[in-house]
Amino acid sequence: MRRISSEIPANDMRFSMRSRDSRLADVNKSIGSQSRINSLRDDPIAASRSTRLQSSTFRLNRFNSNIQYARGQYAVAEGYLDESMNIMQRVRELAVQGGHGTYAKEDLSMMGVEVNELLKELVSVANAVDGESKSLFGGDITGSRPFTASESRVAGMNGNAITTVQYNGSIGEKAAEISEGTTVSVNLPGNRVFWAEQQQMYSSVNSSGFSVENDSQISIDNISIDLKAGDSIHDVVSKINSSDASVKGSVDPVTNAIVLTTTEPHQIWLDEKPGNTVLKDLGLLSSTGSRPPENLNNDVKLSGGSLFDMVIQLRDNLLKGDTESIGGMGIKGIDNAMGNLMTNVSKLGAMDNRISMTSHRLAVVIEENTRINSEAVDIDMTSAALELKMLELTQKSSYSAASKILQTRLMDFLR
Repeated sequence: MRRISSEIPANDMRFSMRSRDSRLADVNKSIGSQSRINSLRDDPIAASRSTRLQSSTFRLNRFNSNIQYARGQYAVAEGYLDESMNIMQRVRELAVQGGHGTYAKEDLSMMGVEVNELLKELVSVANAVDGESKSLFGGDITGSRPFTASESRVAGMNGNAITTVQYNGSIGEKAAEISEGTTVSVNLPGNRVFWAEQQQMYSSVNSSGFSVENDSQISIDNISIDLKAGDSIHDVVSKINSSDASVKGSVDPVTNAIVLTTTEPHQIWLDEKPGNTVLKDLGLLSSTGSRPPENLNNDVKLSGGSLFDMVIQLRDNLLKGDTESIGGMGIKGIDNAMGNLMTNVSKLGAMDNRISMTSHRLAVVIEENTRINSEAVDIDMTSAALELKMLELTQKSSYSAASKILQTRLMDFLR
């Protein structure tokens, strides 16, 4: 006698219900994630495309964050530079008044005292920090004050006064990537911003018979210049002039010594690799291991000062009552310093405009990437909700029918 069995229809029924349950779970998951792709096998091509789009959007958002950070740094720096301009404007007013020749020496002395107070504020501004307590004008050395003021006795003043201001920062610039392969600087080195005149550097070594002994590399303002063995002094000067450094070289026709002159107001920064002696042989660098600019040879003559040098010189002339110097070189030095400050403010504005346009372009690309990715993977919520309700209804009906059809009877266990 053959046993009556419900195994085959039961298996078919279970398979059908499991398939429906699986589809119901997939629809629920898609609605929860709002994406029709929950695994690669759902749509490998769309999943691959979506991954690339999301990766691109992530990078673009990172670039946009860098831009916002840079713009914030520019805004803070511009505020301090505007304050410096206001201080220098007041210094210039005092210089103009002092140069008239109509004030008594006591009046000029009082003007000098005011200029001295303004000088202190200028040093404070130059040592300004951002919201993260990082120096704004120290180059890539941000953990310490970039400018150090030395004080000593000054004739005509009670107590000590600032006599020199030394730059302790670097000329390195912090860079932020704003698009693929494109970076911008987010800071301005202080020995460029707070400089007044083009600097000149005169060596005291006769270089008429000079020749580079070995292949060497020198650095001017962090610009590397390669030299070959056998290069003469004129070859060295030619390579300096053809480099990207804002410095031009020449040979003094009287002393035959090398002369370096900046093409824009800033402090020259010289260095060379260990073992190279070109700049030492030319009498520009000392044999000590000091960092720039303290590594200059003691016999090097420098001309062209900083903004602080101009203000200190004006103060001293006011205290001495030297109206001729005040009305001549004094006003000229202040004007040079103000002109360089304005140039750097304009540079900040130009950089901000540039990255603002870049930010706008990135926003458009991000929006387009998001739209394309949405078309590729987003689920149609109306259709998904309708399918979900249909699956829930058929699931309920299937379980109800199965419970009635697949009831276990005694005959199922009898042979």
